[in-house]
Amino acid sequence: MVDSLHLSNKRIGLYSITQEIKIIERAIQGDQSAYRLLYDSYVDNLYCFLAQFSENVVQQEEWTQRAFIKAFDKLNQFKSNSSFKTWLFTIGLNEMRTDMRQKIHFEDIQDHHLEHETEEDVQDSRIWNTAKSALKKLSPDKRVVCLLHIAESYSHAEIADMIGITEGASRIILHRAKKELKTLVST
Repeated sequence: MVDSLHLSNKRIGLYSITQEIKIIERAIQGDQSAYRLLYDSYVDNLYCFLAQFSENVVQQEEWTQRAFIKAFDKLNQFKSNSSFKTWLFTIGLNEMRTDMRQKIHFEDIQDHHLEHETEEDVQDSRIWNTAKSALKKLSPDKRVVCLLHIAESYSHAEIADMIGITEGASRIILHRAKKELKTLVST
């Protein structure tokens, strides 16, 4: 059963911790609607995050699928000291790392469908393209920490748990990534 020592009504995303644990407990008991609820709640977030590391759509879908399969197979091992999303992202990152090891590519998000109606929109697009280009140039470790902390709002403690480093190392990597990004966007 799910370790429920640290229960509170603190909101961790879509659900409070207590709501999320109840959903997980229902899934462990075989409730297919609870599995569907977990899947529907987190599939888009996980897929979009993992898409930052490959341009291959099939690969992105594979990582996402394997992460959910592993999470659901081991759901009875989930501990509530982190959110299900954090645990799922950790599994997804491990799947990606297993396949990619040293060769990670930042996904080029397609902006051609955006309509630029104002000068401000055009400027925002230029800034976004500059940021994407700079992120592509970061090392994989810096990119992962940067995306987890800035784009996904994970704490350094959560990032440390997810990728197997210390909290201090996460802070240092993020600091170095930000410093490198400043240099890259100013040139």
